[in-house]
Amino acid sequence: MMFKSKKLSKFKRIKHGFFNREGGFSKGIYKSLNCGLGSKDKIKDVKKNIEKVCLKIGCKKNNLVLLDQIHSNSVYKVSKIPNKKLLGDSLITNKKGIALGILTADCAPVFIYDPVNNLISALHAGWKGAYKKIISATLRKFKSCGSKFKDLIVVIGPCIEKENYEVRNDLLKKFIDQERSNKKFFEIKKNKIFFSLNDCIKEQFRKFGVKNIEIIKKDTYLLSNNFFSARRSIRNKLNDYGRNISVIVIK
Repeated sequence: MMFKSKKLSKFKRIKHGFFNREGGFSKGIYKSLNCGLGSKDKIKDVKKNIEKVCLKIGCKKNNLVLLDQIHSNSVYKVSKIPNKKLLGDSLITNKKGIALGILTADCAPVFIYDPVNNLISALHAGWKGAYKKIISATLRKFKSCGSKFKDLIVVIGPCIEKENYEVRNDLLKKFIDQERSNKKFFEIKKNKIFFSLNDCIKEQFRKFGVKNIEIIKKDTYLLSNNFFSARRSIRNKLNDYGRNISVIVIK
């Protein structure tokens, strides 16, 4: 199943989708639309799943650019299909037909669109990416391409919500040491600490003057939403998990 952004759906020049785990070929714990080539799933099934996603989005299967994601602040501007997977967590392009894909299993997939310069980005932000400022690194890249922050449209895709994102005290301390105001993204209930990843990401955009932000409220941890979730898999003592894919492309 594919979820779409209300804000981005208004633009005819781009196509996008945040996919959950439904509608694929994988079996067992990877059932069914696992797009993680880094998982222990059968490679041929994962490739078939990715092909199905490309068909749905309307891009050639060889035109989907995926990263070797490493929870970093590395950003790439893509003008042609790379020969090998790039190591990093954010992609930008202004080329038609080059689809940008992000894999997640509780982290947030984020799309950025500049309708003035017809520029798109897909980035991967978990707590590490948020902490290492993947957002500001991507925005600086937009600025170098001539974008104005006020023109940008941002969509924060399905990720783990605060209610299910329990963290340890050292993470809270890490964020507060970085910036005192980060405390507002944490809530302490019954001696447990919970972190709001999407609020943290949203605030980082707002600091740059980006106002047009949409959050897709679909908690990946909740089984009822049918996403792959690393947290849920670990809680259920499974030795691996599938990955959700999110894709954006200029038509």
